[in-house]
Amino acid sequence: MTRVMGILNATPDSFSDGGRWTTRERALRHALDMAAAGADLIDVGGESTRPGSSGVDAGEELERVVPVIEAIVAETDVPVSVDTSKPQVMEAAVQAGAAMINDVNALRSEGALPAAARLKVPVCLMHMRGRPRDMQAEPRYEDVVREVADFLQERAGVCRAAGIPAEHILIDPGFGFGKTLQHNIELFRALPRLSRLGYPLLVGVSRKSMLGALTGKPVEERLAASVAAAVLASMRGAAVVRVHDVAETVDALKVAEALNP
Repeated sequence: MTRVMGILNATPDSFSDGGRWTTRERALRHALDMAAAGADLIDVGGESTRPGSSGVDAGEELERVVPVIEAIVAETDVPVSVDTSKPQVMEAAVQAGAAMINDVNALRSEGALPAAARLKVPVCLMHMRGRPRDMQAEPRYEDVVREVADFLQERAGVCRAAGIPAEHILIDPGFGFGKTLQHNIELFRALPRLSRLGYPLLVGVSRKSMLGALTGKPVEERLAASVAAAVLASMRGAAVVRVHDVAETVDALKVAEALNP
């Protein structure tokens, strides 16, 4: 059964819901709402990675995520993931109760790999071409599926060599992270191939620009497209779907799993 990861952006500038959950109280309320709606995981992030975004320093990111993680862990048993690339934030988040690290940079930042190995929690490794500030500046591939698959396989091998067990590794093709619409479509169609790499596959396309390009809808009107994409990802082998709209996605997955032979 595909698991649902609810997105909690404790940021002022995320592409879809920036600024909505920036206080501890609002973030906790949203997390509890997602847990009640059936979320299997809650992914807390304190730094926007939308195209064109600039990073924040570790101190500011820590101030955004640690109190929120502590509050969620105190109020619900739903596991919390921390969405970060910084080793300092990984350390503090796990100490605060986070049970997973979700890194868009696939543990390539200085100190991130040894930190994750020490912390002994599952990690999700995502493919990204470039950095958020410039990743959408004419990304090019000879074969996007092969290159993404090779990258994820290589990073998983590096993590295993560093002492992270295979059963603690998830992979994410990174939809929208240094990819054109056509690249995203090719990757989505190739999800069955990526799911056979030997690691659970996480897919995050909720409300993203690829859905806007396909439907012509602005970000606030992409619910139906996001739910459809989550169901299709599940049918193509995704172990986890990362979504903004938990209740609707949970219902759709229940129906799809009951009716799809």
